Parts: sequence; C-alpha cells; structure tokens
Amino acid sequence: MSVSEELKRLHELHQAGALSDEEFARAKEKLLQGSPQAGGDFASDFGSLRRARNDRWLGGVCGGIGARTGVESWIWRLVFALFSATFGFGLLIYILLWIFVPEDEMTGI
Repeated sequence: MSVSEELKRLHELHQAGALSDEEFARAKEKLLQGSPQAGGDFASDFGSLRRARNDRWLGGVCGGIGARTGVESWIWRLVFALFSATFGFGLLIYILLWIFVPEDEMTGI
C-alpha cells in the first residue's frame, strides 16, 4: 500500500472515531518518518519490541505490544485471554514473550 493510501486510511479511521487525536498523530508521524521500504521487516520489528513498565498487569507484554502497534493494550489482553480460553496457546505465547522480550528502559525519571 502506498503512503498516500495509508494516510487516507488513517484519516478515515480518525474521522470514524476509531483513533484518538493522539493516536492519529503518532501513526501519521510514524508513517511519514518510516523507511521507504514497502512493508516492515518482521525481525527488526520484533527486535524493537519491549515490555512496558508503566502499562502492565503481569509482565508488561500487552502494554509493550500496544505501544509498538498503536493498539490499546486492553485489546491485546483480550486477545491473549481469548486465545488462552479458546485454543489454549495464548498463555504459552504470553509466557514466552515475557521471558524473551526485554523490559523497556526507564526514561525520564
């Protein structure tokens, strides 16, 4: 998808109320400052994933994924809970991410 199509999609989501003003601004900035390559490199995206220190219930995995993807962390918590209840492997994935994903560094304090 081209940058203009992505911007149009973000604008439509913002107008529909699916994205707050802050989320829209972050997503737009990320899109405009992103690399010119089409699509992201999964290895580098996964390598930049960090567990959250300030948005956590257990290990900060969902808070970190939420911060990286721009999706609210409660949605990721719901996804992990549904996968755990339905398929049984959501808890295993969460535990593996808790073990292998490093914690976010302290900033500002």
